Amino acid sequence: MARLVGAQPVAARHWGCAAAAFLCLLLTVQAAQKADLSGDATAATINHSLTLLQRLQELLQNGNGSDSVLRVRTAASDEAKVFHTHQLLLSLQSEVFESLLRNQSVVTLHEPPETAALFEKFIRYLYCGGVSILLHQAIPMHQLASKYRVWGLQRGVADYMKTHLASESSQGHVVGWYHYAVRIGDTALQESCLQFLAWNLSAVLGSTEWGSVSVELLLLLLERSDLVLHSELELYTAVEGWLSRQQPEGPVAERVLRAIRYPMIAPSQLFRLQAQSAVLARHYGAVQDLLFQAFQFHAASPLHFAKYFDVNCSMFLPRNYLSSSWGSQWVINNPARDDRSTSFQTQLGPSSHDAGKRVTWNVLFSPRWLPISLRPVYSDSVSGAVQPVRIEDGRPRLVITPATSSPDFAGVSFQKTVLVGVRQQGRVLVKHAYSFHQSSDEAADFLAHADLQKRTSEYLIDNSLHLHIIIKPVYHSLIKVKK
Repeated sequence: MARLVGAQPVAARHWGCAAAAFLCLLLTVQAAQKADLSGDATAATINHSLTLLQRLQELLQNGNGSDSVLRVRTAASDEAKVFHTHQLLLSLQSEVFESLLRNQSVVTLHEPPETAALFEKFIRYLYCGGVSILLHQAIPMHQLASKYRVWGLQRGVADYMKTHLASESSQGHVVGWYHYAVRIGDTALQESCLQFLAWNLSAVLGSTEWGSVSVELLLLLLERSDLVLHSELELYTAVEGWLSRQQPEGPVAERVLRAIRYPMIAPSQLFRLQAQSAVLARHYGAVQDLLFQAFQFHAASPLHFAKYFDVNCSMFLPRNYLSSSWGSQWVINNPARDDRSTSFQTQLGPSSHDAGKRVTWNVLFSPRWLPISLRPVYSDSVSGAVQPVRIEDGRPRLVITPATSSPDFAGVSFQKTVLVGVRQQGRVLVKHAYSFHQSSDEAADFLAHADLQKRTSEYLIDNSLHLHIIIKPVYHSLIKVKK
């Protein structure tokens, strides 16, 4: 049995009157808004747009002047939702509806349950230009907007998804949004989801969302060197759990296991994995060469190892590890006030040969550093007066330098990564990451768009700047690798 939304249609002439009234009111508002007010102190804008929206809502709710009917059915139910609508308004927003209603006034639409549940919200958007949605409604609303070619709503939902990646939900949503973006070919949404997952991987690994990661997404993540997590062992443990639950075919499991960077795991932990990991035992033959190479890497000096193996590859490149051996947290209270400094130590390199060697790093933060082009200079015109410089002309600056140099640095360069934590939807997450190499002491774009003067700045948590500085030692071959 059909379920009615709105009243029964009335005579077409009533719709003609409603349409005329609507167009007249719309033209009146537009004319008032475009009026040229310059030079006339008595001019004013009369804006009845809210009244117009209210009347449009009433048109949909009451079915006044309806000249078309939409019947929305689902395969799971014999009941149809019925919407008494107005062809003009639907056609203005959707070329699909314009085509469907051109030669008929009653149209039956077939929708899956998830989109049918939102169809009333969707139609309301066509009348009023606004809609409120929740996390779990984003994909079905985007599907409706795409199917009926309502491009403004489609862009709006995609933007909503990009800005709500950090929102907390009971089942997680970013992985699902990524898979949906792949299906529809939205590369911008794909990249936004992928970057969020990479920078906040530790939070994802411990959630139910991790179990819904596809093979393709898992392999994409494992290829990246910008993953933020506590250690490579944490990543292996999560991958082991994923493999145990998903039970992929042998070649897929082997590809996944070979993407783990075993040289970044300490020998004592590698021995334990060999003895205790059922997944590793099952696929040992596929990764045996990598494990043997990892033990060699830890046993020899990096310079000696580099004579025989190519260390300029991802297997020997650390990811963004949060453990204290690789960097330090730094919370700067009231960062807009003064210059600050700190120091910390990291291990020289990931090899066990270098694990006991420490490098001390000095860090300087300045909230209002001025580029040379903006620094005060003396003017020739007014007896050596200094040109005024506004405080807001400066920008934040972070400089990271080693306290000393050492012969042990030979064959090692340091990539520096600065993570900026922000609070979103009640959670502290990584939203910004800046990386620069040994040849540069600072990132040129560090907080370039941040406004640290505002206590409500998205870069601040309780008026404090939360940084995590990571030093990634990278080995380089000084001697050509023997074949």
